[in-house]
Amino acid sequence: MRPARNIDTSVAASSTLISPTGWYRRARRLRSPNCDGRPSDAVTQLIVIHNISLPPGKFGGPDVERLFTNRLRASDHPVYADIAALRVSAHFFIRRSGVLVQFVSTADRAWHAGASAWRGRERCNDFSIGIELEGADDLPYTERQYGRLAALVRALVARYPLIYGVAGHAEIAPGRKTDPGPAFDWTRFMAQSGLPQRFRDLA
Repeated sequence: MRPARNIDTSVAASSTLISPTGWYRRARRLRSPNCDGRPSDAVTQLIVIHNISLPPGKFGGPDVERLFTNRLRASDHPVYADIAALRVSAHFFIRRSGVLVQFVSTADRAWHAGASAWRGRERCNDFSIGIELEGADDLPYTERQYGRLAALVRALVARYPLIYGVAGHAEIAPGRKTDPGPAFDWTRFMAQSGLPQRFRDLA
């Protein structure tokens, strides 16, 4: 395990933003039942970035929150018939406006990654934190989203100093997932978050 050190000291100042029970003080809390405890030997080492919009390509509605809290109604949209019964979640959801919602404590395992592998390790849910951006693969993300994401990641790295990687969902589930897509500006995100480039080493 490689600790995430040698990061700008402003990162360390963010450590108190996440409570001892794993709740971010600057997020609206909306608990999801779709989570469980991490394995007893699990160490949080990875941040996974996703995107989501419900209905697809539509922003600002309540349906992402409904999906993650098992309140999505299959009758509300044709595509929901296939997903309303899913039991999925993420730790965080960042809206286009920059509003941040937390569904699962970072101490617990959210069900966001599915079948996945990172640096030869499978079951990424066991050792990762999942962040959903309201968006689509081919639509630019907003300035407020990048700012909120960077601040959140700094707080996570400060709180969990053994984190040493950040990856897109597509990178841990290639061929199965495509998010956060080509519209996500990794260079911009890395610069704003202050993470060293080694966090993006995928092998």
